[in-house]
This record gives sequence, C-alpha cells and structure tokens, in this order.
Amino acid sequence: MQIYIASSWKNQHAVEMLTKLIRAKGHRVLSFVERAVSDEGRSGLKFDFEQWINSPDGEEKFTYDTDGATKSDMVVYISPSGTDAWAEVGAAWASGVPVLGLYAKGEPSGLMRKMVIWFYDYRKLLVAIDEKACEHFATPLEEIRAQFP
Repeated sequence: MQIYIASSWKNQHAVEMLTKLIRAKGHRVLSFVERAVSDEGRSGLKFDFEQWINSPDGEEKFTYDTDGATKSDMVVYISPSGTDAWAEVGAAWASGVPVLGLYAKGEPSGLMRKMVIWFYDYRKLLVAIDEKACEHFATPLEEIRAQFP
C-alpha cells in the first residue's frame, strides 16, 4: 500500500520515525522530508523561498506532494502542522483518500479536523494502518501480522 505523510518540518524526526516503521511493515512511503531540496525547511540558512516556489524544483516538489496526497492509498497526517499539510489533507479527503492523523498538543485545526481519523498513540496508528491495508488488499490481518513478527 502506498502512504503519503503530510506534516511540518518541525515534525521532521516524527516523519522519519514513522516512515521507517511503516516501511518495515512492507508499505511504500512517500515522504516530503526525503524528497525536499537540501535547504528547504531548515532554519538559519539563507534561502529565497519565493524564488524556490517558482523554480522548476519547486514545481516538481509541488507535484510530488499533491500527487502523493491525492493518488496514494492513504495519507498519514502528523500534527501539529501548518497550511501546506492541511491543504494536502483537504486534497486527500476530497479525492477519497483516507486520512489518519497522529494528534499532538497544539493542533490548530477547527471544524476541518473531521476529515481525519485521529490517534493519540503512534502504536495504535500503526495497527490502524495494518487494518486499512487489510481492507485495501482484502487480506486477513492475521496473515499480514504473521509476515512481520
């Protein structure tokens, strides 16, 4: 199953951790962290963000993120995040892609949080990903779990 992770640079380590854990379960993960240009999202560096947005690299990154959100089998949202991640959540939801979220203090969403199936523990999120994978592939959960002792 292909999973896109939507989040903020301030959650970079959580994105990297979940990417590793989800891949260990046999899923393909699209990570904005891995795809980003070397300077994007880093503080303390001189980086002309406006120029980058309008560059070919910015256009490629935009397509990667929007395709990841709208064409994957699932989106995992890690909170709290900003407007770009929430735009990806909205695009996924509007495309019929299920969105599972890992809630953290400071999450800014209001009514639109209804687009997300929320979890407060990453371990329960991982179980739910397995369950959604079972629905997606029509494979019994016990068979999937047996592959990953």
